[in-house]
Amino acid sequence: MSTVDKALAAALYAEGDAALDTGASLLAADPSADAELSVRGEGFVRRVWERGWQPADVVRIVRRDLDDHHVRLVSGLIRAETATYAHLPARWDAQVGGLVEEEEYRTDRFSYATAVLELYRLLIRLPAIEPVGPVPGVPLHAPAEHHGEPRMLTRIRALLAKAEATGFPEEAEALTAKAQELMARHSIDEAVLAARTHRPDAPAACRIGVDAPYETAKAILLDAVASANRCRAVWNSGLGFSTVVGFEADLETAELLYTSLLVQCTTAMTRAEAGQRAGGRKRTKTFRQSFLLAYAQRIGDRLAAATEHVVGEADGSLLPVLAARDVAVADRTEEMFPETSTTRVRGATDHAGWQDGTAAADAARMPGRRPLPPRR
Repeated sequence: MSTVDKALAAALYAEGDAALDTGASLLAADPSADAELSVRGEGFVRRVWERGWQPADVVRIVRRDLDDHHVRLVSGLIRAETATYAHLPARWDAQVGGLVEEEEYRTDRFSYATAVLELYRLLIRLPAIEPVGPVPGVPLHAPAEHHGEPRMLTRIRALLAKAEATGFPEEAEALTAKAQELMARHSIDEAVLAARTHRPDAPAACRIGVDAPYETAKAILLDAVASANRCRAVWNSGLGFSTVVGFEADLETAELLYTSLLVQCTTAMTRAEAGQRAGGRKRTKTFRQSFLLAYAQRIGDRLAAATEHVVGEADGSLLPVLAARDVAVADRTEEMFPETSTTRVRGATDHAGWQDGTAAADAARMPGRRPLPPRR
């Protein structure tokens, strides 16, 4: 039995620090084992793909449960493992390209070996999850074609980036409103194109991280964004992500909008907290929780109204096409998640946080030329 076999047998399948110490001691005493240890790590990564995980999912869970050094280690393993494939599934190139760079770990061999074994222990214990695409190495029906990003999506990205960067609320409102309008029209254009060309089009899925703190409110916000963009979101609170199901164009815009609204919401919450502090009140967890819940609920109302407005302006003959796509998304979600449960949301308890969150959502004016009436 090799040193690596002995170390893995000692450390990975037993609980407690003593088991890790035993395995790390074996590895630290044998520098010649390093190459085999890396190969084993790539194998663990490959098995993670077979259990439904993707690169961004793995990095997110490692960052949540371990530390930055483990993130660098797993990023190096992912790059090495995925480099063995001629083609990667959709979305994987961007995920691999976004990995942090691995840096030389300047420490003693025992600490390095301990970190590697901690990472491997986490990888082998990741549960199987619903796959949202093929595993690398599985033959694709056709090679992925890259013709660049659609011009409409490029415009949407640019508008949202400006909305996040500006320090003027009125400008952010106008930019976000225009972006959402383009999103809704882009979705309709894609549906029309698929119907007219008889393009084989079926719902896909992606995972979006929903990170602590205040993950319940963030999941509600993502659900609202997904619904407004003809998608369905299913939250896995234990693993910190939501799976969003929808047609590809809608998935892209939903992810863009959620990310942007989260940035805008955080900025608005920071500004509201500053006002609270100026009035003599300290920052509180209940204020932030209430703010985010109110923002998510109100923005959901506004997004839904905006979508109805854009659809109402469309040719009435498109309604059956859109309805058929809604049914396809619902069926695909049911197929992926035959058993779901509702989550009980802890109510907002801070009146000021709720008021400020509602006001911030109203300020993030979503499109539709007919604004929603203010709440009473």
